[in-house]
Amino acid sequence: MHSRGSSHRLSGMVFRSRISSLMLSMLATFASLYVAGRLWQDSQSRVDLIKELDKITGQGQSAISVDDTLKIINCREQHKKLSTLEMELAAARKEGFISKHSVDDSKKRPLLVVGIFTGFAHKNNRDAIRKAWMGSGTALKTLEKEKGIIIRFVIGRSANKGDSLDGATDSENRQTNDFIILDNHVEAPEETPKKAKLFFAHAAETWDAEFYAKVKDDVYVNIDALLTALTAHLDKPRVYIGCMKSGEVFSERGHQWYEPDWWKFGDKKSYFRHASGELFVISRALAQFVSINRSILQTYAHDDVSVGSWFIGLDVMHIDEAKFCCSSWATGAICAGV
Repeated sequence: MHSRGSSHRLSGMVFRSRISSLMLSMLATFASLYVAGRLWQDSQSRVDLIKELDKITGQGQSAISVDDTLKIINCREQHKKLSTLEMELAAARKEGFISKHSVDDSKKRPLLVVGIFTGFAHKNNRDAIRKAWMGSGTALKTLEKEKGIIIRFVIGRSANKGDSLDGATDSENRQTNDFIILDNHVEAPEETPKKAKLFFAHAAETWDAEFYAKVKDDVYVNIDALLTALTAHLDKPRVYIGCMKSGEVFSERGHQWYEPDWWKFGDKKSYFRHASGELFVISRALAQFVSINRSILQTYAHDDVSVGSWFIGLDVMHIDEAKFCCSSWATGAICAGV
């Protein structure tokens, strides 16, 4: 009996030993697979990192940091996940599972948002523009619906908020409903560069359009000619279209066109190329750029110079279009100053 019990205990110990060995083997296998997987991922990340750095340095650009490159790799992974989700969504739609919040693909993006810069004492100009080319009421709504053009007068607030100037603006807007009123902007000639920045930021956040235009309220615009000109540039991601000029930088204090930052423009004192402030157009990506970076974008003495400065260091296509020169009478002119 004793030997039989010993034999059972011995076989039990052997059995448990075999189970322990098996468990250890399984754990070792899982650990090996985990380590191998992590090593493979790290190796793949290094390969992607090296490829990215080689690509950048091969183009003559300075190498970006490792952190930035890893962010790029992470973005690629997110893109893969997004692609998978899009495939699953497409399959769900095919089966008839469509969310009530789905985007209406038939809704087109507006082609153009036009901001007409105006002032408190310019009601006569506004009325003339409404009659000449902008329209009002139903006509303005039809222009938006049929041609994809949104037109608004752009104005700020009085330095004495709530005074008769603000009251007159609010009253006119209640009648016409064709204003963008920048509540955080003080309406004054010297503040026009900041007004341009706030307008493009507001317009980009309110309407997801293809293009955004700034126009002065003493300019008449040929809408059909403007549409024709813009459709030729729909395939370009970053365009800045206008009557391009440079112009002298005036350093004499008290001069009508005095530039406080004149010293930044070198000894010759000439501005960089920029579009005339009477009428110019920027594409969607540039308006979004202004909206995102408005807090750090430098403004100069003039709005047209300020806008031009924001795009100097970017990969932007400057299009010098004579038809945007409102002071000339080029064939097929888009605008005319009055």
